[in-house]
Amino acid sequence: MTDPILRCPDHGFVTASVGGDPNCPECGADAERVLSGERRRRLSKFVSGALRHFPDDAGLELDDRGWADYERLADAVARKYDWADPQLLAAVVATDPKGRFEREGGRIRAAYGHSVDVTLEASESDPESRIPDRLYHGTDPDNLDSILAEGLQSMNRQEVHLSATPAEAREVGRRHAPSPVVLEIDASGMVADGHRVSKRGAETYTADEVPREYLDVREQREKD
Repeated sequence: MTDPILRCPDHGFVTASVGGDPNCPECGADAERVLSGERRRRLSKFVSGALRHFPDDAGLELDDRGWADYERLADAVARKYDWADPQLLAAVVATDPKGRFEREGGRIRAAYGHSVDVTLEASESDPESRIPDRLYHGTDPDNLDSILAEGLQSMNRQEVHLSATPAEAREVGRRHAPSPVVLEIDASGMVADGHRVSKRGAETYTADEVPREYLDVREQREKD
């Protein structure tokens, strides 16, 4: 279940566990509940879709780097949900646990996951953007033979999405199969050989493709 969003007088928008105390997790002070977990999930899903997949349908224009006007997005949110307003949009963007959104002044974009044609620059100046030696990818076991033969391709997305840990890759893979295969990627080898690997958001890394020589099977079925 999705956690609700609270607003603390000192720490702004924060999240609290479902059914937990209505207190700020940072300081323990009473916090105002501004968005239920269910509405947070619905609003986040719409914003992600509008910025990644259907900007035209939402009345948005993306530039070649994926940026959209923030006020126009707020208007699209209000048209979609009569209970949503700019404050709730700001709350969803600020508290997203995976860093799905990037906001700069009057513009916003999805940090990754696009099916529309955009080019996302890497944050090379950010020390947290260093690429780990190993990355991971979860997928349906039915795809394994073709992946081992042809490598990982972006398919209907602009980029291949990779995870920092096997557990995160397994969680992503469960969207496609109950017992996903987890692949291990030699990310340091890719970078050394001139392949682009970038950090996007809080937990996601992307590449244009992962050639088969950098792949190995980490887990062929989920372990207890």
